[in-house]
Amino acid sequence: MAHPLAFDAALAVAVLACMVTASFVEPYGVHGPHFGRAPEAISVVLMVASAGALVFRRRAPLLVLILTVAATLVELTTGDQRAPVMMAVVIALFTVASMTDRPTTWRFALPIMAVMTAAAMLTSKLPWYAQENLGVVAWSGLAAAAGDALRSRRAFIDAIRERAERAERTREQEALRRVAEERLRIARDLHDVVAHHIALVNVQAGVASHVMDKRPDQAKEALAHVREASRSALNELRATVGLLRQSGDPEAPTEPAPGLARLDDLLDTFRAAGLPVELVHNDNGEQLQAAVDLAAYRIIQEALTNVQKHAGMGAKAEVSVLRVSRNLEITVLDNGGTGRGADTGAGASVDEDDKPSPTPEGGHGLIGMRERVSALGGTCTTGPRYGGGFRVHAILPLSTGAQTQARSRTCG
Repeated sequence: MAHPLAFDAALAVAVLACMVTASFVEPYGVHGPHFGRAPEAISVVLMVASAGALVFRRRAPLLVLILTVAATLVELTTGDQRAPVMMAVVIALFTVASMTDRPTTWRFALPIMAVMTAAAMLTSKLPWYAQENLGVVAWSGLAAAAGDALRSRRAFIDAIRERAERAERTREQEALRRVAEERLRIARDLHDVVAHHIALVNVQAGVASHVMDKRPDQAKEALAHVREASRSALNELRATVGLLRQSGDPEAPTEPAPGLARLDDLLDTFRAAGLPVELVHNDNGEQLQAAVDLAAYRIIQEALTNVQKHAGMGAKAEVSVLRVSRNLEITVLDNGGTGRGADTGAGASVDEDDKPSPTPEGGHGLIGMRERVSALGGTCTTGPRYGGGFRVHAILPLSTGAQTQARSRTCG
């Protein structure tokens, strides 16, 4: 309300007018109620005082209630002709009920109702059970109940508004979380696509440069691998960027998403680049969930890319894909080769500038690998092998229920 004090002043004037008008009514005339009497001076003073107190009913509701009750009791016990001063008590009691809590309301209302009713019955010239006396209880109880109902409605509306605001904040936080997760997913996919193919291009380009003069046939073969790897990288990047640029739902892909069904093709690219890779699996061609299938493929791809980039000369890799109970276990081992990668193993670094870092936590490849496994509720361990080389071991749950139970599980 823009001007509550002005409203309360207008209300006080209206209540005063009603009390003064009603005080001229003679309720027990021969022909029924009629205007036929004048209020006493003390009644006029009490009506003006109780009505004036209502101007401050919002600022001091309990004090106003006490003042109006006191004025009413004085009117009941002193006036020969009763004036309706109790109208102010009804408004004051309604205000207390609407602005305080329920215990406070009835802690004041019940004693007031009892005292005023007793005073009306003891001082009235009518029988104690007269309607005029019992009306004190009815009007007081009605005022308290109406004020309590208004307060409850306000609290209900405030609770609905608060829940709506909280839901809006939750939706915004959820949207930000989804955006962050999508950015991480895109970053992982782009890293997996680029790192694998660029590593192969780098290796084959080095081979071609080394044998260009003495063995041009082998150089041509290496350049052919470079061309094939770069074309594959461009195709995958084009597909990924095309999905990101679509405003609506993406269309059906023109080729299947990477998965273990294409694992042999992936291993052939590494073998063509000079990395011997052995595969052991017992999946029997059974269909996996899409998320598990893609994660398994990307883990193997990233692990072998690290071997290709960071292992020394003569490095060999072993890949095993085994179903164990309700899990899919993936293990990628390398012997570290000789030379630069012999001491630290293939996974010593995944930095984009191809410089070894002192710990296996330095780049985005292993981080992305762990994020994929953790998102599915699995576990992932990476580290150097005893005697040289590196080991990547991931356990992916095959069932959806198992994936949702351990989202917060860390990947070590």
